[in-house]
Amino acid sequence: MEIFRKKSMQILLLAILVASLMVGCSSEKETSSGGETPTETPVEEKTVYIMGLDDTFAPMGFRDESGQLVGFDIDLANEVANRWGVTIEFQPIDWSMKETELNTGNIDFIWNGYTITEDRKEQVNFTDSYLEYSQLLVTLADSDVNTLEDMAGKVVATQAESSAVTAAYSIDGFVESFANGELVEFPTYNEVFNDLEAGRSDVAIADEVLARYYMKNKGEDMYKILDEDLGIEEFAVGMRKEDTALVEKFNATLAELKEDGTYDEIYGKWFSEN
Repeated sequence: MEIFRKKSMQILLLAILVASLMVGCSSEKETSSGGETPTETPVEEKTVYIMGLDDTFAPMGFRDESGQLVGFDIDLANEVANRWGVTIEFQPIDWSMKETELNTGNIDFIWNGYTITEDRKEQVNFTDSYLEYSQLLVTLADSDVNTLEDMAGKVVATQAESSAVTAAYSIDGFVESFANGELVEFPTYNEVFNDLEAGRSDVAIADEVLARYYMKNKGEDMYKILDEDLGIEEFAVGMRKEDTALVEKFNATLAELKEDGTYDEIYGKWFSEN
């Protein structure tokens, strides 16, 4: 009987212990599930932002002779960072993967001559526009191409995944009229202009800001810009769809920069009055 009582007591103690553990686990689970859902770091608390860019896109963001990142967008980003009291780190990316880089969290901004388009509006949240420009058609100075019609049968090149591609395909039958019925696409505009200068391409389609800067530095007399263009477009900063507070904060800062003259100072550094 004594052995039986001891075993009964042991079983009772074990049952009490198990019951206590179950209550503890249940309480812990309720606390965990009943707490606040984790959220992204508030705008006010974030101190470092990653800006994705194509580091060959002069004069917006590119490397100078010493390898340093310079350009209009770089200067504008640094001024925004100073006013926010944060750090903006510049991360060169594969431009064809820019929206993926943004939406997977590898970068916080697509900011380097990023054109507003309807397709991109479906993937990102755009800030207010900060620069307006045209898509230019550029040839060598001695080219016989002078109009859009003259481009039929010619080799036409531009940067892959650029807004120039969208602009070209928006004109019914335009790209189909080119040599081989296609638009030749390169990873960078440097390669586009190298191909044009080598005579392998007849026409380059390029953002006006880049084309004019490139021609100014290479020698404007080498090139000819067609009177016709592919329309007016706008640059803005791309952010994630959920980053509405950040977009609003940027828009407010951009307005301040324009009002106090800082924007004009940065603009004057990189662009002529025209």
